[in-house]
Amino acid sequence: MGFLQISGLGKVHFHEYGEGAKPMLAFHGYGMTGRQFHVLQQSILPHYHIYGFDHFFHNESKLDNWTEQQILTGMPKALVREYVEEWFKIYGRQRFSLMAYSVGAKLALILIEEYADLIDEIILMAPDGLSVHKGFYFLTDNPAGKQLFKWVSKSAWLAPAMLKSMKKLKFIDDSLHKIAYSEIDTPKKRLDVYYTLNLIRRLTPDVNKVAELINKYQISCIMIFGRDDHLFPKADAMEFIDLLPNANIIVAPFGHWLVTKEIDKYLLDNGF
Repeated sequence: MGFLQISGLGKVHFHEYGEGAKPMLAFHGYGMTGRQFHVLQQSILPHYHIYGFDHFFHNESKLDNWTEQQILTGMPKALVREYVEEWFKIYGRQRFSLMAYSVGAKLALILIEEYADLIDEIILMAPDGLSVHKGFYFLTDNPAGKQLFKWVSKSAWLAPAMLKSMKKLKFIDDSLHKIAYSEIDTPKKRLDVYYTLNLIRRLTPDVNKVAELINKYQISCIMIFGRDDHLFPKADAMEFIDLLPNANIIVAPFGHWLVTKEIDKYLLDNGF
């Protein structure tokens, strides 16, 4: 493990694991750490050496004295490339691959815009960033939603009530409700959710450019979706998928919670 010190942003903590020689930069989902992918012991780890980065407000990654207003304004998209530039300073400029799950996919997709000529493979699992998520957009960009999100982050009862309503209206299923509830049951956790989603609100990939570059540089692209995922389903990614004639699309019999020992076995059993 180690740290990247990114000027104007902060200290990014990363984990190293995997038995393979090929470097793969990995970006985890909300509430996890850069070690999230360590469960992929049969399908991924034998082939790659993983550098798994912790998101800010997760584990040991820390912003450099950012004010709340800076956080709510959001991290500039241009700073994402600095992850790789700082990584190059430690390990040398070289080819690499990318893996990302859920909200972490935003960073991976932006890095394709910047480094497509150096990328061998990208694995996206239940990816965010391929279309506008109406729920997240409402909470971080709509004036009424922003105010509601602020109230929710400060309230011990409003957040659970809101999740209950979302489950009742079938915006989320029971598994997502359980996961989300576990992330809002303390004041610090609620504030971390609030800050995290606002910090990444401006990290919007240019999906048409990303698809063009994947095709141009013949980057191996594997996309894994949960058949029962109600948060980032395959249907929401179809416009992007249609632009990638050579992508390997996998729909696994799971929900959004994909990075598990079960998906590892599923991938292995299906020739991954």
